[in-house]
Amino acid sequence: MEHCTALRKVLPANIDAAMVLSEHNRFYLTGFAATDGILLMSRKRALLLADSRYIEAAREQASGCEVVLMQKPIEQMKSFFKEEDAHVVGIESRELPVAEWNRFREQLPGFAIDAGDELNEAILQLRMVKGPEELGAIRRAQRITDDAFKHILPFLKPGAMERDIALEIEYFMRKQGATGPSFDLIVVSGENSSRPHGVPGTRKLQSGDFVTMDTGAIVDGYCSDMTRTVAIGHATEEMRKVYRTVLAAQLAAEKALAPGKTGAQVDKVARDIIDDAGYKGCFGHGLGHSVGLQIHEEPHLSPTGNEVLLPGMMMTVEPGIYLEGQMGVRIEDLTVLTEDGCKILTESPKELLIL
Repeated sequence: MEHCTALRKVLPANIDAAMVLSEHNRFYLTGFAATDGILLMSRKRALLLADSRYIEAAREQASGCEVVLMQKPIEQMKSFFKEEDAHVVGIESRELPVAEWNRFREQLPGFAIDAGDELNEAILQLRMVKGPEELGAIRRAQRITDDAFKHILPFLKPGAMERDIALEIEYFMRKQGATGPSFDLIVVSGENSSRPHGVPGTRKLQSGDFVTMDTGAIVDGYCSDMTRTVAIGHATEEMRKVYRTVLAAQLAAEKALAPGKTGAQVDKVARDIIDDAGYKGCFGHGLGHSVGLQIHEEPHLSPTGNEVLLPGMMMTVEPGIYLEGQMGVRIEDLTVLTEDGCKILTESPKELLIL
């Protein structure tokens, strides 16, 4: 079923129509990517207003909706809502600035603009479970990410600069067909690796460093996500212990990841292993998150993750240990939940590589 049609079937009972303005939700619902546009829908039909920059492509690519040229958007919205006998119009309140909401309230008199959470939740519930086409795009993105890891290994030697490594990874992924990276790539080394979201800088790799690389590619609008940590030249016993602990936590969490559990339950499996190894307080972020059109989507694997996991959800599993000013290790796989567990999409090796 087309996503646009699917949302119309579950449109919240408290609204008569909906207005979707966020770029990622418009893309999800129509299959057409554009930086601007307005998607209007009732329970009977959907209408995409596209401006002159996108109208030709929108008519070719958008599905599940009628496409018309955006000329006088407020008047076109009024006309659509009147034709659909809509009195209450829902908006994406999690995406829309308050100023924009107030503007619509002023310019659409006679219509109640509903900023409740019901529309947000309806879209979220659809986006959390990936269909075959979405899974296919994510698999292709992950394959490029795995290939990029294999490609970059010969570059990881003393004297190489963090930001040059990040640039080489992004260049390779684009050459392999990615439209871009899923996020600003993370390549951090030595003491910088204790920063989970550190920024690649001018530091040069040295013998005895850990190098953490958090990378991902975008293919057909969908993201991949993977982290690997390697050692340069040699690894101390403390480095090996940290790595073994993170790997044990990661493997145990993947074994525990299954439908019917909550994100908090899976997070606890990994966190307990890290805490019991003497690193309590050194794993500050959640265990993982979903991935799709955005790099961070719901649900999350974290101490506060109360969402019950379902087959078809994409989840990262990425425990880490970070010793401030010394070192850090993170190992991350991308997985998809199956009927009775999870399938790991990441193929890059996880044993400690000493280059």
